[in-house]
Amino acid sequence: MEKLNYAHFPNCLRLSNRNMELIATTDVGPRVLRLAFLGGENLFCEYPEMLGKTGGNEWRIYGGHRLWTSPEVKPRTYELDNFPVKYEERDGEMVLTPDVDARTGIGKQIRIRLDADRDHVKVVHTLTNHGQWDVELAPWALSVMAPGGRAVVPQEPYASQDDVLLPARPIVVWPYTDMADPRWTWGTKFIQLRQDVKNNKPQKVGVANSLGWAAYTRHEDVFIKRYAFDPKAKYADMGCNTELYTCETMLEVETLGPMVKLAPGASVEHVEEWWLFKAKVGSDDAAIERELLPLVERTSKV
Repeated sequence: MEKLNYAHFPNCLRLSNRNMELIATTDVGPRVLRLAFLGGENLFCEYPEMLGKTGGNEWRIYGGHRLWTSPEVKPRTYELDNFPVKYEERDGEMVLTPDVDARTGIGKQIRIRLDADRDHVKVVHTLTNHGQWDVELAPWALSVMAPGGRAVVPQEPYASQDDVLLPARPIVVWPYTDMADPRWTWGTKFIQLRQDVKNNKPQKVGVANSLGWAAYTRHEDVFIKRYAFDPKAKYADMGCNTELYTCETMLEVETLGPMVKLAPGASVEHVEEWWLFKAKVGSDDAAIERELLPLVERTSKV
């Protein structure tokens, strides 16, 4: 774990191996600001006008990867993270822990482990109830991806009507979602959302993704997340464990853990596995099956 100045934040931490790196700041957050191949472009979005700013009473997106609480409500979800974060190296992990927000009583922590010999990162998100009463919530992990790429999530496996009569999973839309927007591709086997810097209309969709993966491709960089799905659990937003959001500046690949009633002193964890690959991935279902699915299969062999 290396200390360095990055993106106008003087107190950052870097983890790296022979191929890739990630950088988190301890000046605000917890935020992972950079995820990239060595010498490559940042797959996470950065907002230059916000980098280096700390303190104040205004919530800032900054960019990168963050931990929220779901369902999305104010002020709890938008608690300020403009202040320094405690950090330590614990058993090979980078551990980032901000102070508990006095208004919500919810403590956050992100633990990060980078493999030495694979382009793989394990990210453990923890919420702890430091308040005096139960709180119903879900951990919500949001990766703000750099513009100009495309998100891919799988459709549920095909099954004949003769074999399966019940629905496979919900597809949830928001009041501002336009399913005819050209950035969407509603394929037979995959749902795709493109980020377009010329289109400033926000779009969002959520799904119950039992296959437990989502991807973002940009140029020849491929970012894959893996995460759990519990078919018996209750999920926020009408049953979503995967959500995609885009606007003119970025695209978010979001995952959610199950809803829990968190008693005082109790904690809940949500784990993501991140992988980076180099590959060209075409835009139709056949190309995704041929060029992306073999990479997804490799991520299942942790």
